[in-house]
Parts: sequence; C-alpha cells; structure tokens
Amino acid sequence: MNRLKRTDRPYDVVLFGATGFVGTLTAEYLAAHAPDGLRWAIAGRSEARLRELRERLPGGESVAVLRADAADPASLSELARRTRVLATTVGPYVTYGEELVAACADNGTDYLDLTGEPEFVDLVYVRHDARARETGARLVHACGFDSVPHDLGAYFTVRQLPEGVPLSVDGFVRVDAAFSGGTFASALNQFARPLRMRAAARERARHEPRLMGRRASAPAGAPRFAGEVGAWALPLPTIDPQIVVRSARALERYGPDFRYRHYAAVERLPVAVGGVAAVGALAAAAQVPPARRWLSGRLQPGEGPSAERRARSWFSVRFVGEGGGRRVLTEVSGGDPGYGETAKMFAESALCLALDDLPPTAGQVTTAVAMGDALLARLNAAGITFRVAAHR
Repeated sequence: MNRLKRTDRPYDVVLFGATGFVGTLTAEYLAAHAPDGLRWAIAGRSEARLRELRERLPGGESVAVLRADAADPASLSELARRTRVLATTVGPYVTYGEELVAACADNGTDYLDLTGEPEFVDLVYVRHDARARETGARLVHACGFDSVPHDLGAYFTVRQLPEGVPLSVDGFVRVDAAFSGGTFASALNQFARPLRMRAAARERARHEPRLMGRRASAPAGAPRFAGEVGAWALPLPTIDPQIVVRSARALERYGPDFRYRHYAAVERLPVAVGGVAAVGALAAAAQVPPARRWLSGRLQPGEGPSAERRARSWFSVRFVGEGGGRRVLTEVSGGDPGYGETAKMFAESALCLALDDLPPTAGQVTTAVAMGDALLARLNAAGITFRVAAHR
C-alpha cells in the first residue's frame, strides 16, 4: 500500500451533492462542528444553488464552492484530485456513483457515501478495489443509518465478549421516522433490479479471496418472538448484515466463527404482518414499469420530512451477543435516523478519515475496519449513544 499524505491538496473534505436534502443537512452539520482550520468545500452541478447554500451556512465565507456533474467524468476526476476526502450524497449510486468512485480510486482519494445498494457495493469491489489498494484510497460505503449503527454496534458488542471463541450477535432495529425522496428512489431502484443484484453478488464472490481458518456468516433467520427484546423479530433484507460480515471477515477480533442476524423489532403482531405485506407489495410493483414510474412520482429526490417531524424521530438498535459462556446486551440509539443522525454520522465519518490517527487500510473497507474506535468516540461525543445495557 502506498498511501501518500498529500498536504498539497487544497481541501481536506469535499461534500458532493451538498444541495440535496441530506447533503444540505450534512453541510449544516459540518459548518457547525468542523474544527477551525478545516479546509472544506461544497460541490454539485448548480453553482448558483451551491452559493445560496453557502450564504446560509454559519461561517460560510470560508467554505469553497466547486462545480462538478455526475455525468461529466472529467469534472469528477478534477474534484478527486483536489481533496483528501470526498463524501457524496448523489444517488441512486448504482446509476450515478461509479464514475466518482473510479476517480477517487485513481487519485488515491478517500471516498464515502450513503449507499444502501448491495449491487453498487459489489460492483465497486470488483471494478475498483484493486486500484484503490494500489493508490491507498479508502472506499467506505454506507456511512449513514445504512450501516453505521449496525456495523459499529456489532463491533462494539464483539468488544464486550471473550476473544478467540465462536461469537453470535443478533441486531434488533426499532425506528420511528419518515423518509426522503432520495431514500425512496434508491429502495425502488433496488426492488426493480433483483437479477442484476444477484449477478453482482456472484461476480464479487468469484473475485473475493476465501476466508482461511475462520468463518463469518449472516443467515437470514426466521420471524419469531424475541423474548430478549420483548418484540416480534422480522428479518430485515437490508445491506447491513453484509457490511457487518465484511467487518468480521477483516478483523480477527470477531473470532474463529462469527454469525450475525439482523431483524426489525415490532411490538404488535398485526403491525409486523402489515409491514411485511407492504414491503412485498412495493417490491412487486417495482417490477412493473408503469407502476414503478407512478411510485417514483409520489416523492421526488431532494424532498424529505419537515424539521418538526425529524425532531420527533428516533432509532434504537439492540444487540444480543453471546460467546465463551458470556452474554451481553448492548444498544445504539439516537434521534432522527434517516436525516439528522445520518448527516451527523456522514460528516463525522468524513472528519474521522481526514483528521484522525487510523489503522493503515486501503481499498473497499467498512466503517468498523477503517475507523473503528475513533468513529465510535466521535459519535458518542456527538450524541449517538453506544452503551452496554446488561451482561452476564
């Protein structure tokens, strides 16, 4: 690995897609919490909108404005050459994201996104991981609610358990929140591409080295009543278990045989049944182009819940970890998961990569592998709580 500390680059962090819904929240967080002396910029395709945003930011006069377009690879390459860390909110990533990843991998620039799209993550691994390892670029996906609380929550839980023994961790997610047009568009896009998603996963499996002498798995599990959290547990088909397992594959601290299962925790059975039916109906409708177009028009990218709704929102993820005769219950909790807290996680991840003393990594890596304890400390200080609830 040949990671160069490029002090000649004009920026420490560039936020691409800053005028979108989550992008604006992230820019506001950075403006309020970035340390003095941080050289950062907001970027996007509309210079006028970027300048309007900068005028609203506290201390915005020190924030640079850079024009770049996801459809213009040359502008993305120039963006990547000018910064040490490039964080992007521009999705769906499988549609708009790959050229920026390629630019970062080629230029040794650390890359972060908010994707929850398994197909995109697998394609990036196959096409750009090797190049990023050559240049020292760290490609870190899913740096928001997908999948920081789950990845770092499992990491935190494992740290409470004995070393060198088989470990199992179950995560139970509770959320009260609304979602934005960008999140809806990404989900709809995934539902519409099941064959491509499976093909990308198979291609990754052909390229990924086998794990020797250890095992890490994420079986789907079955719906059940989970007495340990007092709720119905429904398997969640999100990217989060895949991210957790990739951390487990990379870090020996997860033990010789690690298993993770990921659930939604629902207190009332009728609500659980209704939720499963709604997701199934949405997935079915996404396969029909006219229905998909109609659904796409219901909530546009760039739109999102009001500040009042976000203020009432919250999330909690409880983890039950077992191994070596020990059992521990941990919890990760915070406010509005999809937007306020996602912007916080995303911004703190960018600051962590830019400023903190981290283990030497490169290529496609998870938040736990790339940032681990440093990001845990940052998020705890920022109000996202990681705690041990009980143990025996």
